[in-house]
Amino acid sequence: MDVVECLSDLEYADRPLAVSWQGKRHEIAEIVSRWRGPSEKGFYVRTVDGHVFELTYREVTDDWQVQLLSFPALNIQP
Repeated sequence: MDVVECLSDLEYADRPLAVSWQGKRHEIAEIVSRWRGPSEKGFYVRTVDGHVFELTYREVTDDWQVQLLSFPALNIQP
């Protein structure tokens, strides 16, 4: 199960801090971009180790969808 750790100020999921993916914790170095939909929040993030993820928090189901977009150094797109 993928887990997203986040900072919550005024509401839940304001700023993702780390993502656990395939059994490893990846600290987020940068939020590249963010968006807001009718019932979701989304983030493109780059981790300290160079992975790029799309993180989507779905408010209705109270869960996160984690998708790896690129691997570091090798520039492989899954």
